[in-house]
Amino acid sequence: MRMAYYPGCSLDGVGLEFNLSTRAVSKLLGLELWEIPDWNCCGASAAHTRDQLLALALPARNLALAEQEGLDVAVPCAACFNRMKVTELATRSSKETKDAISELIELPYEASNQARNLIDVMANVVGLEKIKEKVQKPLSGLKVACYYGCLLVRPPEITQFDDPEDPMSMDNIISSLGGEPVYWAYKVECCGASQTSALPKATVPLLHRIFQNAFENGADCLAVACPLCFINLDMRQGGVKKAFQGSYNLPIFYFTELMGLAFGVSPKELGLKKHFVDPMPLLNSKGILTRANAGREAV
Repeated sequence: MRMAYYPGCSLDGVGLEFNLSTRAVSKLLGLELWEIPDWNCCGASAAHTRDQLLALALPARNLALAEQEGLDVAVPCAACFNRMKVTELATRSSKETKDAISELIELPYEASNQARNLIDVMANVVGLEKIKEKVQKPLSGLKVACYYGCLLVRPPEITQFDDPEDPMSMDNIISSLGGEPVYWAYKVECCGASQTSALPKATVPLLHRIFQNAFENGADCLAVACPLCFINLDMRQGGVKKAFQGSYNLPIFYFTELMGLAFGVSPKELGLKKHFVDPMPLLNSKGILTRANAGREAV
């Protein structure tokens, strides 16, 4: 299997662990990731609020480079994924828009390929059976609240991926790893990551509700698929606990980190020591780091 890979700005910085774990598990699964050469920012942070054509052209250039190779694009970041899907739809819907984009980026772009979020790639391109086959250290006893956030599956006419209210793809991956996805109510609620700089106080109640609901439903940790959500949930947990006197201590994982752990990849290779909330006590208490290869039957 071969796909173009768009790491985006975050995975070169605050989302480094997502990049490390994605590459590690993809290699083990036989998924060749061709990083788009000279890729550019998708413009999710600001461009889409200023110049509408530029907002489409920025992600289109990356898609066009992958299109030249005949490849769909694996996109880890939910914001990048959302912007690319908006561009696909706009290009396919209007020849005038398509021609204007192609002229601006100085590349032909037909939108013949598609962007696919990394969860979709793992669950539906690689497949759950292949994931099960690679499990060496099942995540037995680990209760995981799968957090999709607000941009990954909505609006559904744009993202065209999973159920917008109750997505299950990440839950199914966790089950394939031997973990236990918990049933909870906040899997697609916004964490406020886009407002942490402008309105930091407004994000605290949003985070509190997410943490509290996960905690009340028995979760040991949260699994995420977005670098912005990850840094917001991981870095600001202490401040939320102080404001609301919460007693939770929930490690945050990229879902690819949990895949890597189950596949036997070391915590160091996955970047786990970079987390603000130390996940090692939880992993040790569950025996995940020392668990012998139990084979596929344990999953």
